Amino acid sequence: MRISARADYAVRAALQLATARDAGPLKAEAIAQAQDIPHKFLEGILNDMRRGGLVDSRRGGNGGYRLAKPAEAISIADVIRVVDGPLVSVRGVRPPELSYTGPAASLLPLWVALRANVRQILDGVSLADVASAELPAQVSALTEDPASWTNP
Repeated sequence: MRISARADYAVRAALQLATARDAGPLKAEAIAQAQDIPHKFLEGILNDMRRGGLVDSRRGGNGGYRLAKPAEAISIADVIRVVDGPLVSVRGVRPPELSYTGPAASLLPLWVALRANVRQILDGVSLADVASAELPAQVSALTEDPASWTNP
């Protein structure tokens, strides 16, 4: 599975906003600097997140961006979907829209199972979980296996 730079930047920006919730709106420049994200790229991401209902923006000297909902109510999957679309696709197609024949027929349930597991993890982790470094137990358990940290 591949997480795009756009998705990574969006999640990092959302986490920056989650930790600054009580401080008021943050300027895009401040988020970009804090997370080492190219400013122009971030502006487009924040615009998508605004259109997707995840962030609010306000213009002016005291303006900036803030989360539109509590960090507990926004999953990592929500952020990724807003900026990248479906969490799992095959050649740009969602698994239920695929069909295979012959020996490849069992690929479809494999792709659906993969999507279900990705959803279970990313939908089950909120911005608040990550910002507080308190991942759900089932996610933390997956990281305890040393093989999880190595590339085959």
